[in-house]
Amino acid sequence: MIACAAFVFTASFLFTPSASAQMVVGGTGANVRDSVRRLDEVIIQDVRVSNTAPLTTDNVSREQLKEARVAVSIPFMLETQPSVVASGENGAVGSTSLRIRGVDASRINVNINGITLNDAESQSVFWYNIPNLGGMAQSMQIQRGVGASTGGSPAFGAAINMQTLNARNEAYGEADIALGSWNTRQYSFNFGTGLLPGGLSFDMSYSGLSSDGFLRGGLTDQQSLFAGLSWYGERTVIKLLTIMGAQTSGITWDGAYASDLDADPTFNPSGAYDVDGQTMYYPNETDNYWQQHYQLYISHLLSNRWSVNAAFDFTHGDGYYEQYKAGKKFSKYDFFIPGTTDFITRKQMDNNAYTASLSLRYNDSRLSASFGESLLFYDGKHFGNIIWCRDTSAHLNLPHQWYENFGEKLDNTVFVKANYEFNHRLNGYADLQLRNINYKVYGYADDLFDMNFEENYFFFNPKAGLNYRINSHQRTYFVAGISNREPTRSDIKDAIGNNDTVKAETMLDIEMGYQLKNRIFNLSANLYAMLYSDQLTPNGDVSSSGYTLMENVDNSYRIGIELQAGAEINRWFDIEGNLTLSQNKVVDYTFTDFADGDTILQTFTQNTDLSLSPSIIGAAILTFKPVKDAKIQIVGKYVGKQYADNTSRDVYAIDPYFLLNARASYQWHLKGNSSIEAQVLVNNVLDHGYRLSAWVGDYEWGGYYHDRAYLQQPGRNFMVRAVYSF
Repeated sequence: MIACAAFVFTASFLFTPSASAQMVVGGTGANVRDSVRRLDEVIIQDVRVSNTAPLTTDNVSREQLKEARVAVSIPFMLETQPSVVASGENGAVGSTSLRIRGVDASRINVNINGITLNDAESQSVFWYNIPNLGGMAQSMQIQRGVGASTGGSPAFGAAINMQTLNARNEAYGEADIALGSWNTRQYSFNFGTGLLPGGLSFDMSYSGLSSDGFLRGGLTDQQSLFAGLSWYGERTVIKLLTIMGAQTSGITWDGAYASDLDADPTFNPSGAYDVDGQTMYYPNETDNYWQQHYQLYISHLLSNRWSVNAAFDFTHGDGYYEQYKAGKKFSKYDFFIPGTTDFITRKQMDNNAYTASLSLRYNDSRLSASFGESLLFYDGKHFGNIIWCRDTSAHLNLPHQWYENFGEKLDNTVFVKANYEFNHRLNGYADLQLRNINYKVYGYADDLFDMNFEENYFFFNPKAGLNYRINSHQRTYFVAGISNREPTRSDIKDAIGNNDTVKAETMLDIEMGYQLKNRIFNLSANLYAMLYSDQLTPNGDVSSSGYTLMENVDNSYRIGIELQAGAEINRWFDIEGNLTLSQNKVVDYTFTDFADGDTILQTFTQNTDLSLSPSIIGAAILTFKPVKDAKIQIVGKYVGKQYADNTSRDVYAIDPYFLLNARASYQWHLKGNSSIEAQVLVNNVLDHGYRLSAWVGDYEWGGYYHDRAYLQQPGRNFMVRAVYSF
């Protein structure tokens, strides 16, 4: 009812003569620029907050994104941001991920122009499905903590808000080519018409990346396309956008034992099978996925104080994992035949998501407020086929579908946000969100158990805070908020398979901070306490499809301080850095331990560290500008000791590591606005050999043993890049 009423309200303004009055033609250049800028701001204001909001935020500009684009993927582009840890299974290509304050990607709300990018079932963002998102982005805002309300699952530790390329006043073009280690080749082509007579503008970005990968079998081939058609009227903007991604990557999530990596750091066991005592590798052990987003945005300035936004999105995704499975029972794949043999499987998916959102915004000198609604419907299909069997005597009718299950999700979110200026120093912020989710799964899982599940979730997520401006250069703020989140499909599947239940999560986030910023120096400190009930946290293991397996822990917390500072020492040298110190604990966690080979388990209950949550994270950047248009940067990143599971056992510890990267650039200015820029990036300059955790687990075999596999990280590697802009 709310959505219908809002739609009627919106339409009544969009299709009246005043709404489609004079287009942006015939005015002065300044008037055109002001109108375009203001209309673009209307779209993004609903998901971003200003620097007076009492939230912990960092903004990443278009120039910063262009400079960092040599880092290939979004996680590594953002790894110098506070509390961020970026990682990859295969170096910086293929599958990459990030964690913020120890929180994984399924609990970070990522949205593009206010439309959630997170998959409705896994709640994750798979960055390699749409490569070069950074090249499509006009800017980003990272909100740590509860974040501002948007559609979809709320932030449970951070939110990343992306804005796609805006119209420019003049036509432009850019060609970008890069070459790097492991036969990596990256390219992109961007162009735009600028604002044409009549108010039209067209922007496009096409990108590709191919690489053999650091690991054996870690090849990757990725492509993406962004296209945007915009029309700017005097008071109205309409944007039609499409974002497409296609990728094929070798499977690298299995990890490897330390002994194998000691012998060969590029060892990857995926796809291995035996033929007459000789190890062979299946050449098509791959992850394949295609994703398309189609978006429509309509924004209208009702008056100098009121504006209205409508957005619609259709997302389609389909793909499959193809894997060689050696020595598996026929019965595992629903064949009524005794014995074992080798199979090739395809686990496939096909899904659609439909999103509509409407919002109304008010601004005056003291009050800015918005309220709106977002409605998402998702339907997805998961199924698996046997496409080959070694034992031809079984006379199987292939392909053979051995499982099929479906997911349907209806997510309705209503929010109201307001920022009120009490006086010239003090303002208050309030943000109230209601979410109603109906989620059901039915059919049979890949392990052939019944997955019938249906649950209704109703969440209230309030936030409130105060911001105090000490003077024009300093401010302090306080904010508290609550977030609730439903479990993911893989959480539900794992619980059903273990005859267990999985609970929704709750977090109370309390933060207060101080910021100082002037022309040459900036400093900030932010204290946070994220207190959880039933937090879902990695248990150290992964599924056969590479998903991190999670467990509810009754009570846990993340408490820390984030420090940032930067200074422009002189015209040719500046320095910036950040440091996060935290404690990330499970309260009264019960686990068993043993020495390898023991037949008796010992049970302990104590406070332990949350998995994959280092207590120290730091980054520093030294920037030298020896001559005009030249830049040299030295980048250091430190990640402290962490644990692969929630038991704090040293046998499952991940050693701390320090990475030193270097990048240099020089720009040649050509005739007119044309230029050529060359960049060189050297990662891991010190050639530090370090390993992250693939999975860990305890097992019994005539005694109890610890078992673990690692993800070997690459040593020194490089990328060179040339960008021609015109």
